[in-house]
Amino acid sequence: MKNGAKGLVCMIAYTNYAFDARVRREAETLASHGYHVLCLTTKNGGNPRRFRLDGVEVRELGVSKYRGKSRLAYLGSYLRFLLSSSAACARLLVTGRLDVVHVHNLPDFLVFAGLLPRLGGSKVVLDVHDSVPETFATKFSGGALLQRALRLEERLSAWVAHRVICVNHPQREALVARGIPGSKTFISMNVPDPRIFVRRPPTDRTATGNGHFNLVYHGTMVERLGVDLIIRAVARLTDRLPQVRLHLWGQGDDLDAFQTLAQELGVADKVLFIPKGVPLHELPGRLGEMDLGVIGNRRSVAGDLMLPVKLMEYVSLGIPAVVPRLRTIEYYFSEDTVAFYEPEDVRSLADSIYRLYCDPELRRRQAERAGTLLGGYGWERQGAELVTFYQNLVER
Repeated sequence: MKNGAKGLVCMIAYTNYAFDARVRREAETLASHGYHVLCLTTKNGGNPRRFRLDGVEVRELGVSKYRGKSRLAYLGSYLRFLLSSSAACARLLVTGRLDVVHVHNLPDFLVFAGLLPRLGGSKVVLDVHDSVPETFATKFSGGALLQRALRLEERLSAWVAHRVICVNHPQREALVARGIPGSKTFISMNVPDPRIFVRRPPTDRTATGNGHFNLVYHGTMVERLGVDLIIRAVARLTDRLPQVRLHLWGQGDDLDAFQTLAQELGVADKVLFIPKGVPLHELPGRLGEMDLGVIGNRRSVAGDLMLPVKLMEYVSLGIPAVVPRLRTIEYYFSEDTVAFYEPEDVRSLADSIYRLYCDPELRRRQAERAGTLLGGYGWERQGAELVTFYQNLVER
């Protein structure tokens, strides 16, 4: 279409683009198949930047990503980002250069940035990373009135979009049960990019040689994802597993509280933080030094619908994983692929970690079997299906 490209895709994501694996993976896949992809994101620093990364044009808008616990502050930041992205889409529409507006939530209502382009003939896609009613019910207190408002926001946002992308099968079931037509949905799972996460047999992973047993959690540092539970499990393990080390990489609202908790429990020397996180291109190498990936998600309406991408990254690299027994994780994984523990039960979590420590062959066997999952759900398949989805969307 334009300049030899198949079309211009304007992605909108309230995120730090360089660190957001899902947004990057989808954008780069489309760019590699001939689409001109422009991604509008929050700014990461003082002044908004424009740059190209792996074939994708990234334009930071003049809004910073809010991190905190104020609902009003979140809403204000979201609304400012919506206004900025709406203005950017309108400018693209005026130039006649806009084929698809692809909006990544949270929140869903960012899809209204594509309302004017839709009226002008552009296609609009809503990409649901996390379902809003469940996520906000977990993150903020609120009654039935708030839930009704959030479900209305979800339905109106889905109405604006031509298609709704879901991140896994249980999430799709939940959205359809709330009235979104199943024919409007498409599943694109949050799995690692095989160009970055190159699988190695468990026995070939890099050994640190320092005598430590290294646990890792990387991602958002918030209580609802159970990071504090992992720290408490390490504190329970120090007597029987003194060589344990927990590596926590990432930012989040509760990071300071977790650092304080490690000090209070006397394990500050065993819990090692990288508050800025690890850049995506460095992540496989750093993870290759780890012995065990740990998922701490609490049981909640949101947690039950999550398939953590960090878990899939551990699997892709042949790293065994300890996971809570939650609905969506159990949908895809079985007892012979991961070590389950009872959600929010610190003793159960610590015992599962210790059991795997004591049985290297079990760790190797589980990691090997878990890797077969990516044969059916890996990005080689998901990416090809996304490209076909786009071909049908643009040509329709």
